[in-house]
Amino acid sequence: MTSRLALSPAALDDLRAAADWYDTRRPGLGDEFVGQVELCFSRIEQRPRFFPEGSDGVRTALLRRFPYAVLFRIGGERVEVLAVWHWHRAPWGWLERL
Repeated sequence: MTSRLALSPAALDDLRAAADWYDTRRPGLGDEFVGQVELCFSRIEQRPRFFPEGSDGVRTALLRRFPYAVLFRIGGERVEVLAVWHWHRAPWGWLERL
């Protein structure tokens, strides 16, 4: 099953902010981060139900190289990305978006 992926405005802001932060650490690292997020998005699109679901219906997909998670919900054929969240810094801070 392939699902359509839609990023919330907050998730897009998360992605941009993290990429910018990584680029300040090393030029090009932000692009590497975005590449890893895109790989994660691809895995989610292919098999959205593969990822663990919390009691609130939100699923979590961890990035492989960076300490971030993509948090999303499935709604029919659509997957809504709620956050691209740093998992070690305030891991539950994204909940205020629900």
